[in-house]
Amino acid sequence: MNTSPSHSTEHQQQHPISLYFKVWGLLFVLSTLSYLVDYFHLEGLLRWGLILIFMILKAGLIASVFMHMLWERLALVYTIFLPPLVLLVLVALMVSEADYIFQLRELFFHEAPFIPHASGHK
Repeated sequence: MNTSPSHSTEHQQQHPISLYFKVWGLLFVLSTLSYLVDYFHLEGLLRWGLILIFMILKAGLIASVFMHMLWERLALVYTIFLPPLVLLVLVALMVSEADYIFQLRELFFHEAPFIPHASGHK
């Protein structure tokens, strides 16, 4: 009976190479769709929404399969993915706050626009 610790702790995961080819094909399709957004001259919110969706899907595929997050413990996945998500929430809050500040400046300083003084002016 072999109970050596090296034999029992060495558990290597082997994934079929076909999985990587399938993910590579999906990444190729998503990249093509992303380029087609520019090819068809989509504008505005639709353009940026599609580009962000394709970007998030590609990043998720790369992180889950090529970075092996799909097979890692949930605690490690949370450790890696939660800080960027929190940063995105904070950026969204700052953008909404910036719109509010811009509207206040338009309301109170609309009569006198800000013109910086040139340095060296006598």
